Amino acid sequence: MSNPNIPDSQTAPEADESFGEIFSKYEQSHLRKGEDGGKQLEGTVIALSAESAFLDIGFKTEGILPLAALQGAGETVKVGDTFPVSVKGRDAEGYYTLSRLKIAQPKDWSALERAFADKSTITGIVTAVVKGGVSVDVGVRAFMPASRSGAREAGEMEKLVGQDILCRIIKLDVADEDVVVDRRVVAEEEERATKDRRYAEVKEGDTVQGTVRSLTDYGAFVDLGGVDGLLHVGDIAWGRIHKPEDVLSLGQQIEAKVLKIDTEKQRISLGMKQLLPHPWDSVAEKYKTGERVHGVVTRVVEFGAFVELEPGIEGLIHLSEMSWVKKVRKPSDLLKPGETVEAMILAINAGERRISLGLKQALGDPWADVAQRFAIGSQIEGPITSMTKFGAFVQLAEGVEGMIHVSEISAEKRIEHSQDALKLGQVVKAQVLEIDKEKRQLRLSIKQLIPTSVEEYIAEHKVGDVVTGRMMETSGATARVELGEGVRATCRVAEKNVDEEIAAAKAPQAEGKVDLSSLSAMLNARWKTGSTAATAAKPEAARAGQIRSFRIVKLDADAKKLEVELA
Repeated sequence: MSNPNIPDSQTAPEADESFGEIFSKYEQSHLRKGEDGGKQLEGTVIALSAESAFLDIGFKTEGILPLAALQGAGETVKVGDTFPVSVKGRDAEGYYTLSRLKIAQPKDWSALERAFADKSTITGIVTAVVKGGVSVDVGVRAFMPASRSGAREAGEMEKLVGQDILCRIIKLDVADEDVVVDRRVVAEEEERATKDRRYAEVKEGDTVQGTVRSLTDYGAFVDLGGVDGLLHVGDIAWGRIHKPEDVLSLGQQIEAKVLKIDTEKQRISLGMKQLLPHPWDSVAEKYKTGERVHGVVTRVVEFGAFVELEPGIEGLIHLSEMSWVKKVRKPSDLLKPGETVEAMILAINAGERRISLGLKQALGDPWADVAQRFAIGSQIEGPITSMTKFGAFVQLAEGVEGMIHVSEISAEKRIEHSQDALKLGQVVKAQVLEIDKEKRQLRLSIKQLIPTSVEEYIAEHKVGDVVTGRMMETSGATARVELGEGVRATCRVAEKNVDEEIAAAKAPQAEGKVDLSSLSAMLNARWKTGSTAATAAKPEAARAGQIRSFRIVKLDADAKKLEVELA
């Protein structure tokens, strides 16, 4: 039995009904009946957060309004500001959600007709989920199709029950009491209005705050307070970034610079690295030509490889600067992305933001001291690395090759092609004939190391020895003498014999003939004996074909030359 002293409206609540639920019902009832949400109220800003403003609207609970709805073009909001607002509903924390728009709350059919004709935004309360949509109380019972509710799934529609919403009447039949409302169109218009306002506020060159809303392979979309900006992966940092997710995360607060605004397409391009000093501004102080540096290979292209020396600073190793040893056909044969390399700075062009690097220079130039390591006349040994028709190339050391011309392979026979006497990979010994450091060419000879009859003859004789030979030809005061097979010497003929030699040269050919068989026998008998039997006779005038005795006056082993005189 109820207490007669307590009015019915103040009877005790049910045991399972909490005070919070009772207070919420009271607030909603108070709002609908005593505090008309349809009329605009004066709100005073009493506090600000990062995203919202809290306003005193004369109710027991404050109202909350997103800052994006407050920040008009050139307008700033501070505590104490007052402006008109309308109540939209309540949020999960109990605050009244506010709007700058004037929102009507129909009381009767005539008010509904005016709202329909004016396409005004009105308030309503979602009362239930029905087939195909939800039921909404807008002063009368109205229907809102699911497609116009703004909810993506059934679960979201369930959450709308009991909430105050903003909507617009899209169908009104007073006779049939048929009212259809649309919430989605209001949300879209408000979103467009917010975007337009933000596009009008943001200027190229501005520094803005935003929240990372989504990440893609090519960049990140940043919420700037009602409008999105695109932060391209190339504008995140001066260094090369492969994926935005490597440095950014969803919900992260960032600061960026507005690079470009496309008003027609409503696109805003952002950049984070533009707020940082450009790395190239200090390149001249940090890097010098000839300096050794370390870096990571970022890209390999047909003509070379790019190496990152620090974030935002890359140098190029050209194909021609990769190896002293071999001709590199493809940079990818030698370098791979992600590989750390040591290189030498060859040139710096800060104006064009280019650094030329050399990989082979960091290893040292093998030709720098080639003249000391492989002196002319010295003997070398190495494998044949390549062959051509005109010769063979021999590796003397890492990065140093010499060429043996086909004419320097053999002294015994004529060789037409290097492959007739040599083969690839064969280790050979050769003598250094010539070095051209500028052209990086080194001439070698195999035949110079093979002993000849001249060398043997010089090794077996000394200056002063008397030997036998045949006069080959005379020219003035000198003559050519054959001392043995392949052994030639120069002989100075005495002046008194010159006239006789000329006369002998004019004599009949028959008189100058020599029996070659007798000459061979005679040479075999006297070749190395030094016999002076021929000198005992009266000296004859020197002429071609004579077998004479000669005295060695000079031996030059290096030049392989001999000089003699008549004995």
